[in-house]
Amino acid sequence: MLSRGFVGSVLVLLGGLVVSTLPRSSPVMDWDLLGALRGEEAGRMAGLTLVLLGLGLLAGQWLSLCRHVALARGHDRDDALSLVRHATVVWAAPLVLAPPLFSRDGWSYAAQGMLAHLGLSPYEHGPSVLRGPVIEAVDPRWLDTIAPYGPVPLALGGLAAGETGNPWVLVVGHRVVALLGLALLAWAIPRLAQWRGVDPALASAVVLASPLMLAHGVGGLHNDLLMVGLMAAALVLAVEHTWWLGVVVGGLAAAVKVPGGLVCVAIVLVSLPVGAPLVARVRRLVGAAALALGTVAGLGVVTGLGVGWVHGLAVPGTVNTPLSVTTLLGGALDWTASVVGLDLGPATFLGLLRGVGSLVTVGVILHVALRGRTGSRPEALHGLALMVGATVLLGPVVHLWYLLWVVPFLAVLRLSRLGTVGLLATATVAGLVAPLDSSLHGAYLAIVLGSMLVAGLLPVLLLTSRARDRLERIVGAVWPPASPAPVPVPSGASGRKPQRPVGELGVHLEHPLHRA
Repeated sequence: MLSRGFVGSVLVLLGGLVVSTLPRSSPVMDWDLLGALRGEEAGRMAGLTLVLLGLGLLAGQWLSLCRHVALARGHDRDDALSLVRHATVVWAAPLVLAPPLFSRDGWSYAAQGMLAHLGLSPYEHGPSVLRGPVIEAVDPRWLDTIAPYGPVPLALGGLAAGETGNPWVLVVGHRVVALLGLALLAWAIPRLAQWRGVDPALASAVVLASPLMLAHGVGGLHNDLLMVGLMAAALVLAVEHTWWLGVVVGGLAAAVKVPGGLVCVAIVLVSLPVGAPLVARVRRLVGAAALALGTVAGLGVVTGLGVGWVHGLAVPGTVNTPLSVTTLLGGALDWTASVVGLDLGPATFLGLLRGVGSLVTVGVILHVALRGRTGSRPEALHGLALMVGATVLLGPVVHLWYLLWVVPFLAVLRLSRLGTVGLLATATVAGLVAPLDSSLHGAYLAIVLGSMLVAGLLPVLLLTSRARDRLERIVGAVWPPASPAPVPVPSGASGRKPQRPVGELGVHLEHPLHRA
């Protein structure tokens, strides 16, 4: 199981070298075989096939890992969590040195870090002011846009840029930072799962080793992984130590990406006594907000980056993504209005529905903050999952890797059987379709081929009788598992009654696939 998953990751790495956008100056671009594959349409399609087969192999081994962990008993039960962590390390290892996969954001991170190192604020300048290899693979869409991220990733990127100007090395440095978020999740998820009486090993397997995590969190090296790792750690620290320490770490999460600050609401709920009055709740919310904002502002001062990133928060909203419900519906209504001849301005419904979605999200957050039950760890988890889920579902821009925000907090809840199957299927599908990202726009052959391969892999992984049996065993496992029933003692053989069983307590480069 571990070795087959490792082979899957190697296939993703090798195929990724063919289909990913790379800087022209990268030494690997001088490899004759790689150049031949990237230069021919057949070679690029072979690379895409290799990536998808690797992701399919990883997904199959991950589901097998989940089944093994769910059914583990005895010594296997004791080793289950260690097995999950070991599998995560083995499967992620080949991707550590890979270029940014399925998204070009990693190249933007490298350029923004270089701006910070040179004393040019990424909140005032786009990467286009730079020259040299560091901007060769940056998506031209973002060359003239300011950074929408907080001071934490930019400051760390600036430190790395002080050591090297090689964009690939800088990308690996950013991936190491992302892996810090994975390590924080590995520490926090078992603790969060125990709050809700969920199997810690199975919850960890669902979060840490899934195709979603490996494709987008590790391969894509998005800042979202560090953010959600800090969020999970903040909640645990608030309970196991003190609420203000959790809020400070929550402020660090917000200093990566703004939604990370939502964990502070959950910290307030769990830190107050049961039935806390509204006055006490509001007082703690105000105090937590001040502390979290002070942490963010303090980091801006210490790093010299300031708080200009607030002006960049609208940058992601300049693109339309089909995963955003509000964007999809708004665009459909605008198209319908133009067809029927309504004299409306451009993107009228788009802006309206995006605004409504944002208002509803704020309403959900306020409801949890002011009405959520206090003094309950499970209720704090439920509230956090609800807030993050609403933020993703109703957001104006949604990418596949945004699922990294919500999956860790759903995996530690007691979901229904249908909910668990849905979570496993979502993590599988989101991982498999990772290569079909927006950078393939216009590469129609790649889109068709990729879609056909995904359509062939998904039934094998989720719909065959063997796949359904595997899913049933995962969702049907009960934790804590009951101990074996004791052998009845014959009457008269002992004066003691049989005991009941006791339960156990756990410069622009065109995307290679676009070229004819």
